[in-house]
Amino acid sequence: MLKKDERRLRVGVLGCGPIAQFAHLEACVKARNADLYAICDAAPDLLARMAATYEPQKAFADYDAMLADPALDAVIVATSDAYHVPMTLKALEAGKHVLCEKPVGVSVEEGEALAATVARSGRTYQVGHMKRFDPALEAARDFVRDEMGEVLALKAWYCDSTHRYTNTDAVQPLPVTSKLARKPGGNPKADLRQYFMLAHGSHLVDTARFLCGEITAVRARLREAFGAYCWFVETEFASGALGHLDLTVAVRMDWFEGFQLYGENGSVLARTFNPWYFRSSEVEIFHEKTATTHKPLGADGHFFRRQLEGFADTILDGAPMRGADAADGVASIRAMVAIARSVETGERVELASVTGAV
Repeated sequence: MLKKDERRLRVGVLGCGPIAQFAHLEACVKARNADLYAICDAAPDLLARMAATYEPQKAFADYDAMLADPALDAVIVATSDAYHVPMTLKALEAGKHVLCEKPVGVSVEEGEALAATVARSGRTYQVGHMKRFDPALEAARDFVRDEMGEVLALKAWYCDSTHRYTNTDAVQPLPVTSKLARKPGGNPKADLRQYFMLAHGSHLVDTARFLCGEITAVRARLREAFGAYCWFVETEFASGALGHLDLTVAVRMDWFEGFQLYGENGSVLARTFNPWYFRSSEVEIFHEKTATTHKPLGADGHFFRRQLEGFADTILDGAPMRGADAADGVASIRAMVAIARSVETGERVELASVTGAV
């Protein structure tokens, strides 16, 4: 049975499309310290279906009207990438806290402008890098921070699978769609390099930063063949650690995601599953001093609910932010832009020098 805290964050979800249906609406319903107060979508049929299913207190066809509601505390922006920044700015201007789907934006400049607005607003802003709330990855991060000592190197990979939808369609309900859904101008998938990097590369880059800290430079290569895209990225961290990132879309095999970390006092080996299985990563933490391996179970794999609870803890109780903030979001965009520039030039690219879009 769900047990709710006495004090709860009143949340409105903007967008009732697949990511909201698969992740955020249920997260609001299940979160111990948050409630699904409102939903908003421009498609009336989709709005009515989601209102009947999840029973928020209010349903809005107009975003400005939802933001004008004084009882609303925070907004989850669950829209297409192109709307992330403008919809977040509207919410901040209305005095609402924001949890926005990743990526924070599509260019360094709009990310920096957003971060500046967040700083002036005094509101809490969190980017939806939900893998930071995988309990097994949190255990790995804690080991790196507290016990590993100097980090030597990271190898991390994120390989989408040609069979992902065969797998996930068996465990997910069919999303409810609408012909009246509002879509950004143009086709987001027209440039597959950009689309895959924003959709998948943002996860890989943020995981690397979560574990090893600031990325200072990259050298990247890309091969496109038989409809597949493979980026190999040499990565330099501010700590001096080296990295190798592999982003491949899509491998002719099962979903393949994980990392290896080598450090002064031990190592970490991790396998991460397709997120829609809601299954925590399998992580083996090796302690050199005792020559033993620790394997946390991480039984609670609802990363989207856990990220909302962390967001609400920060707002309601002043707890330190556990998720990715605006600076993390900008750093992720900057890394992805640097990867794109390195692919174009064949040269090593320092992140501090990059501008523009992914």
